[in-house]
Amino acid sequence: MVTIKDIANAVGVSPTTVSNVIRGNSGRVSPEMIERINQTIQEMGYTPNLSARSLVSSSSHIVGVINHLVPLESGGFFQDPFHGALLAGIEQHLRERGYYMMMRTIDSTSELMSLLNNWNLDGLLLTGIFPSDFFTELIKQTTPFLLIDSYVLDEVPQVGLEDKHGGYIATKYLLEMGHRRILFCGPPIYEQGVLRERYEGYKQALAEYGIDVHPEDIYGLEIGIDRSTALGRELAKRDDYTAIFATADILAAGIISGLNEEGKRVPDDVSIVGFDDLNIARISSPQLTTVHQDVTQRGYLAAEMLIAHIENSEYAERRITMPVHLIERQSVARIEVQES
Repeated sequence: MVTIKDIANAVGVSPTTVSNVIRGNSGRVSPEMIERINQTIQEMGYTPNLSARSLVSSSSHIVGVINHLVPLESGGFFQDPFHGALLAGIEQHLRERGYYMMMRTIDSTSELMSLLNNWNLDGLLLTGIFPSDFFTELIKQTTPFLLIDSYVLDEVPQVGLEDKHGGYIATKYLLEMGHRRILFCGPPIYEQGVLRERYEGYKQALAEYGIDVHPEDIYGLEIGIDRSTALGRELAKRDDYTAIFATADILAAGIISGLNEEGKRVPDDVSIVGFDDLNIARISSPQLTTVHQDVTQRGYLAAEMLIAHIENSEYAERRITMPVHLIERQSVARIEVQES
């Protein structure tokens, strides 16, 4: 069995240097030496003994990525393109730093405690967190954690987004294009959640134009392809609106499909704006006007921030809010303003 000492002897460095490169703590090692060590590791087939390392250092170099929003459709979290892009960014930085990722959907406090008691995780990245007993227990435990897409408590490390501004610019754009009856479609709205912020932006834009919010224009449903398409078919039965703000591109694409099934065309009959600017926005028909955010970069920054807290870096930030902007494509038509 190949050991760190074998690698060190083959390269001509100390075992400590090899160990530092493996763990990602290679700031004092030249790029050429790092490349030589990694190449020798591959050639000799060395595999790190993570359990032994954990016993010695009290560090597993494993970060848990926890989804607290349990998808109703089988495999929904993993199949959702937003979370796929987010996980790609997280995994990239963890890999660069010599950490490993454990992905888990957790519904209850007992599941969270079981995970922490049975796995020596160095840190946690969590999505879908709202004020609840789950969050109360989370902040009591000692494992470093960071929240993504949450507005629960300012004092905890988190990576957020200009969600309210995103809802505002999406709705404002539709208003500027002449639309006055605009539906809001997204997952259920929770207090101190992402959708609440986007909804507040939607309301702000309408208020600037003196337009009241109609309760029947607010649709909340768990996002999935079947549900989104079904919503599109349902919305096709209404003729009292001209535009939709969908709070996720996958939802917008499903709505477009459902509208098409019932003979309504985008943007000729209904205009729609999405949110995220994922790949699906560029391959939908028509291509989707949407609010752009860099999802993969958010995942990367979240992992970077968490590791800084794990390693007690003096440069560890507490909060990052990433920007958004509108991308115009073909899913919105300009219409003549019909003032009442």
